[in-house]
Amino acid sequence: MRNLEGKVAVVTGGTFGVGGGIARVLAQYGARVFATGRSAHDGVANDEQITGIRCDHRVDAEVTAAFERIARETARVDILVNNVWGGYERMVEDGTFTWTKPFWEQALWRWDAMFSAGVRAHYHASQLAAKSMVVSQRGLIVNISFWAAQKHIANVAYGVSKAATDKMTADMAVELRPHGVTAVSLYPGLVRTEKVMEAAAWLDLTNSESPEFIGHAVAALAADPDVMRHTGTVLVAASVAVEYGFTDIDGKAPRPLTLGDV
Repeated sequence: MRNLEGKVAVVTGGTFGVGGGIARVLAQYGARVFATGRSAHDGVANDEQITGIRCDHRVDAEVTAAFERIARETARVDILVNNVWGGYERMVEDGTFTWTKPFWEQALWRWDAMFSAGVRAHYHASQLAAKSMVVSQRGLIVNISFWAAQKHIANVAYGVSKAATDKMTADMAVELRPHGVTAVSLYPGLVRTEKVMEAAAWLDLTNSESPEFIGHAVAALAADPDVMRHTGTVLVAASVAVEYGFTDIDGKAPRPLTLGDV
């Protein structure tokens, strides 16, 4: 069992999907978890030690207020998982599937959404969390990313935003290393989120992962006293499972994907 008792974790976009799974697992291992996002039930703490903070990560004042509240209630932030994202909405407009359209036919709102609710939101939350981590001389920042950073998948804006996430992680790691703080990018596989399961009949889920599987990857990293060896790198959740010796909640071991697989 990975003991995270006494640790404080913030999971942005931590209500549903991957973020929800991460928040639940960190709480199961004993962390005090704050789940932020527009769909969070503000101020509600449940039996899993998860406190929701309603926050639109596109609005700086709301993000700052959320972290100020966390600072009032806790001594520090030990774990930050940047999972909040934008641009996935309105994939079908006027009966047309827009997600895979070429860049000259894409609406600019999708680019803006991925950077304002994604990359920029990760940057801002990291700024606020890093301040307490640097003081404590310890901490872990996990930026949820994907293979689109390295290979064309779906559309140009998606790839550029994920590449920006990975570059941001690598550069943050350089500046955080002297202060004992680790920053990594983490790639899930095909995750059985609520939205994915709505389309389960049309998908091959044989190598899929539960949202909790990604949470176990984060928990393993957070509990590793030598996690700094990973700082600045891209990690694949299924490969983390092999290294740290855990399986998915159904007992299966998803096969780690490579660039050639996606």
